[in-house]
Amino acid sequence: MKDPNSLPQDPMLAELVKMSRRKTLTRRTALAGAAGIGTALGLAACAPASDGGGATSEGLVPATDVSDSEKVLVWNNWPAYMDLSEDELSQPTLDRFQEQTGIAVEYLEEYNDNDEWYGINRNELIAGKDVGADLICPTDWLAARLVSDGQVQKLDSANIPNKSNVAPAYLGAAYDPNRDFTLPYQGILGGIAYNKELYKELTGKDAPATVEDLWAAELNGRIVLISEMRDTIGVIAQSKGIDIASASSLTEDAFNGVIDDLAALFADGKIRAFAGNEYMDGFANDEYVAGIVWSGDVVQMNFSAGFDKYGFFLPESGGTISADMFTVPMGATHKKNAETLMNYYYDPVNAAELAAWVNYITPVVGAYEAAIAIDPELAENKLIFPDEAFLASTHAFRALTSQEEQSFATAWGRVQLGV
Repeated sequence: MKDPNSLPQDPMLAELVKMSRRKTLTRRTALAGAAGIGTALGLAACAPASDGGGATSEGLVPATDVSDSEKVLVWNNWPAYMDLSEDELSQPTLDRFQEQTGIAVEYLEEYNDNDEWYGINRNELIAGKDVGADLICPTDWLAARLVSDGQVQKLDSANIPNKSNVAPAYLGAAYDPNRDFTLPYQGILGGIAYNKELYKELTGKDAPATVEDLWAAELNGRIVLISEMRDTIGVIAQSKGIDIASASSLTEDAFNGVIDDLAALFADGKIRAFAGNEYMDGFANDEYVAGIVWSGDVVQMNFSAGFDKYGFFLPESGGTISADMFTVPMGATHKKNAETLMNYYYDPVNAAELAAWVNYITPVVGAYEAAIAIDPELAENKLIFPDEAFLASTHAFRALTSQEEQSFATAWGRVQLGV
């Protein structure tokens, strides 16, 4: 993989990148694991009320955009969310963007978990200060909070003419109906992954079929669950017959019932860990046999393994669906450069090439047709271009009120801490 800390060879661009490195998220390491969970728990408990459940920022003014004089961009994204060359030493679409535009991109992969990132950067967000990146890709529920709390910049559509390619399914969101503040990067499916060889070796079965199969005695201490509440709770709740899109079905009592069950499973040693994207490392070293994960990560895990080592499926009871959003924090100073990059990835050919590698749902109209030209078999991959029948088994976690956001997050934080 390309070294995210490397500088471009051009001396002027290298100097501009250095100038743009106002701070990096080195605090993430200190807040990871239990400490990070504790921070998120504390924030949920004391956050002032707002529609998004976060901390409202009054009258923030966007940072001065210096894109015209500084052709640089700091982009903090999730791990394994960018296409790589076969030798994993370059990032073809991102490299091409830099060559075509002259904008030097410092590409970070330090966005590991939404709650963790928010906990680290909460004070800066409230004050409208720099968070160490011009562009981030939070999941839609956190993006909604940042928009409603006035902590992100309004996008200039004139700089993103390819915005017209956004798929209709991603328009009309209550928090950003016209995508004035956010633009989908990739759609996400939450389901079940498993190590094919280890699962069969331990259970005698070829593959799990249901959520309940994760709790088999043979798998004690070898199961991992995503630390993202909406995916883990969403998949498990649906296995119990709860409609996670409905407020009348996913009530606070129903949510707490799932929490109680998870707490018991954790106490019994069924669950090894709750983890962000670092769960890929745990699968790679055979620490985990199965778990609830994001679909595209399984493709990356198989790519790294060099063979089809892991399986992925959506349980019949239902998987989860969401999206990560291009978002420019209020303190970012290279917004126009960020918009130029968004426009680039909303070109159908670039979107198809990216999707071919990351294997998440592309939100770009025309990418399917472009994918057919690249690889007809790829275009039929339902993890990238799902049809209506496939999507029928996925559901989005319902919007939460401010009070629910706080109480749900507090309960979720406690179950991960085992308290």
